[in-house]
Amino acid sequence: MGSLRGGEYGKQVEETSEERVVIRSVDAEEACALLSSGRHQYLDVRMWEDFDKGHVAGARNVPYYLSVTPRAKEKNPHFVRQVAALYTTDEPIIVGCRSGIRSKLATADLVAAGFKNVSNLEGGYLSLLRAANQQPHEP
Repeated sequence: MGSLRGGEYGKQVEETSEERVVIRSVDAEEACALLSSGRHQYLDVRMWEDFDKGHVAGARNVPYYLSVTPRAKEKNPHFVRQVAALYTTDEPIIVGCRSGIRSKLATADLVAAGFKNVSNLEGGYLSLLRAANQQPHEP
């Protein structure tokens, strides 16, 4: 199983026994600029119910986990295939979740599957809300 560790210049590097996967990360300010340019797409990897409570305008949702309980997380076995049905491997994609942890894992999976232009959103959707001085909607 791979481990994540800090790399140089804010990049995260995931090491596995077979290869090294470089994960590019962007902060909320950079993500806002990239999304505003219209050249980047936003992939939200939270579960559907969280996505429905609020998300980035124009975002597409492909959950990385199908369920999360205190005891276990059930990973979406079709995650990469579902993303590939929405985006080409060359499209610029910013991957986000609630806080940036799940999106880092999702980004690593996409890079390992051949996606060439994906970036993890550091701090996730919450960082975007903070950058825009908004509060998440509570149920």
